Amino acid sequence: MISNIPLAERIRPETLDELVGQEHLTGKGSILKISIANNKVPSMILWGPPGTGKTTIANIIAHALQVPFYTLSAISSGVKEVREVIDKARSQPGAVLFIDEIHRFNKSQQDALLGAVEKGIITLVGATTENPSFEVNAAVLSRCQVYILKPLEEKHLSQLIASAQQKDEWLKSRKMKLQETEALFTLSGGDARKLLNLLELCAATLPPGSELTNDLVVKIAQQRIALYDKKGEQHYDIISAFIKSIRGSDPNAAVYWLARMIEGGEDVKFIARRMVILASEDIGNANPTALVLANACFDAVNKIGYPESSLILSQCAIYLAASAKSNAATVAIGEALRAVKEKGDLSVPLHIRNAPTSLMKSMGYGKEYQYSHNYDENFSVQEYLPQELSGKKFYDPGKNPREEELRNHLKKLWKDKYGY
Repeated sequence: MISNIPLAERIRPETLDELVGQEHLTGKGSILKISIANNKVPSMILWGPPGTGKTTIANIIAHALQVPFYTLSAISSGVKEVREVIDKARSQPGAVLFIDEIHRFNKSQQDALLGAVEKGIITLVGATTENPSFEVNAAVLSRCQVYILKPLEEKHLSQLIASAQQKDEWLKSRKMKLQETEALFTLSGGDARKLLNLLELCAATLPPGSELTNDLVVKIAQQRIALYDKKGEQHYDIISAFIKSIRGSDPNAAVYWLARMIEGGEDVKFIARRMVILASEDIGNANPTALVLANACFDAVNKIGYPESSLILSQCAIYLAASAKSNAATVAIGEALRAVKEKGDLSVPLHIRNAPTSLMKSMGYGKEYQYSHNYDENFSVQEYLPQELSGKKFYDPGKNPREEELRNHLKKLWKDKYGY
């Protein structure tokens, strides 16, 4: 019979050697391995995508140090619960307090941790999917080490599946054969917990001895998708639906998914920050005002909070959804970064180099540079790219009225050089 405990929990690693992925933090000679071996683990913030091992690492630390382990969720806990744990920890030296989604704690909740962390009453392990520079108070951050967890690669996901099939007695009893794994990897999105729970769902749905194919995985996942709305997974699905609705120019869907997040108590800064990113990534120069409005929205909701910020978020989401779209700026920086990786550090043309010393001037730095404002229309034809990339077009204006104006202007200036 299948256990009520999810597969991901049943096979949760108890040592760093069992942990899959995050070798830079947990491998031989790594900072965590050395810290645990020396029995001196600092307070820390673990920052990374969901399902990459943040909770597991906290459990491993407590297990290895053989100290009391307390866990709180920032979604359901407040100052009262934090103080209760701290009071217990005063008589338990080295106690570990793990706070999941610490970015959801407000300032007063985070401030309640300061004294206990500073005096060593607790070793704080905070987990966050958000940049701690923005979401964790500077005072807390200064007392913690920040460790970045990397997304799991396919080789890690394959190891997880193999480990589960080897360790878990119930899964072994199902004798399920994995014919294909692409759908498992894709639907789990690199999240180890999602991957293992989806694997378990497939094993429970199919007859013993079945061969698991991509089509079967997709079919089973669609039938039982509600099983994955645990521990915040829905949070990522809904923000994805929200962003895709705005990108797809559907303000009606955008406000629906926004309402779902508002009803769920989603962090207003999380929603607003995603819209700031989208304003540049998906709208860009098709409507430069979008970024201005999104940034103003971010500032405003930080000042106002719920429930009034719902109005501001709605206004911004509708504007972004109804706006003309262009990912030309996104494509441009992607192409430029690819050129940098492929071509390496190409030399800056001499005529546009800075020449602060006489030696540099004698070497030709800045020689024959044409100051644009000295010419008609504030423009003079000269080379700005390295010779190896001369004529390479990174920015291709999108097909929208605003960027067509930019295209025509650039074509007038550069003629046929960039193919505008």
